[in-house]
Amino acid sequence: MAGRWLVYALGGGMGHLTRASALARAASRRGHAVVLLTNSPFASGLPLEDVLGTGVEVFRLNPALGREAVGEVVEQCLADVRPDLFVVDTFPRGLGGELAPMLPSVRARKVLIHRDVNPTYVKQYGLARAVDAYDLLLVPGEAAPFANHPRAVRTAPWLLLRASELLPRDKARARLGVPAEDTRALVAVMGCGTPEEVGEAGHIAARLDAMLGPEAAVRWLVPPGAAMDVPAPRAKQGSRAGASLEEGLALRMATWPALAVLPGVDVLVGAGGYNTVQEARVTGTPFVALARPRLYDRQALRLRPEERAGSVEALVTRAAGLARARPARSTRPYVNGTDDAVTLIERTVLSA
Repeated sequence: MAGRWLVYALGGGMGHLTRASALARAASRRGHAVVLLTNSPFASGLPLEDVLGTGVEVFRLNPALGREAVGEVVEQCLADVRPDLFVVDTFPRGLGGELAPMLPSVRARKVLIHRDVNPTYVKQYGLARAVDAYDLLLVPGEAAPFANHPRAVRTAPWLLLRASELLPRDKARARLGVPAEDTRALVAVMGCGTPEEVGEAGHIAARLDAMLGPEAAVRWLVPPGAAMDVPAPRAKQGSRAGASLEEGLALRMATWPALAVLPGVDVLVGAGGYNTVQEARVTGTPFVALARPRLYDRQALRLRPEERAGSVEALVTRAAGLARARPARSTRPYVNGTDDAVTLIERTVLSA
């Protein structure tokens, strides 16, 4: 029973976009026509159409649009698409509350992607009432405030790619510029979060490159097309004169989705966002991260004690230690919760 889906994935950074893209891709593969709304500042540079396929239409909103303008765009999309299903990621009232007045008149069935959010936000905006507007709450692999709601169902974590789509180790390393004869540990620093945090990750990569020297290959993974105000990382100490820019830029690799290359990564350095954490865990990649401050997300709670570093200094030290130790990693195939999520939607919402 193929239907028309409108997926609302508004929010800064890459988190909302990647998680919603994972669901949209799975839905499209089952024959549903999907329109994906995003205002991520990174969306303009990502090859979303190539990865998601022809069944998903991506509508990129200007990140600078305010609440009223966003509400007008969403309302117009609802009128134009006339979806059978309206899917909202994380924010039941919309990112700026713009969905609250229009939800009662939306004729489509409604599904909320419900991950962990700050309890202050839950209380301040009365989310206990807001979630009641949804026919189904999907909880993608982590605790959430309303996980025990009568209409809430938990699934395995959502990933953009299936396990069979990940690159083999040798091809993943080659994609990151590490030739087959280079057997050093590969350390990947994930450029994720805000544009400023993506840039800061470049400096972290440069420090690791200087600290590890010939012991490891270090790469700074950034979304394609990302533009940062932070200068490119400096070359490691002792580099030949005049080569600083060239060597610094050599650390930077435009990579998306990064999940595809994780089989070739020996140590992943990043933050505590949903996608980075879940991708590291399902691929068994040794992982150390900073808990970045967020208005709604609680990255510190998502990270396990052994994954979390309390400062940049601790992050660099622990990542270098992992690179030298090269701990064993799990290589078991993982379950992607998006397939179960689409099945749940089809059986409990669209068939009702």
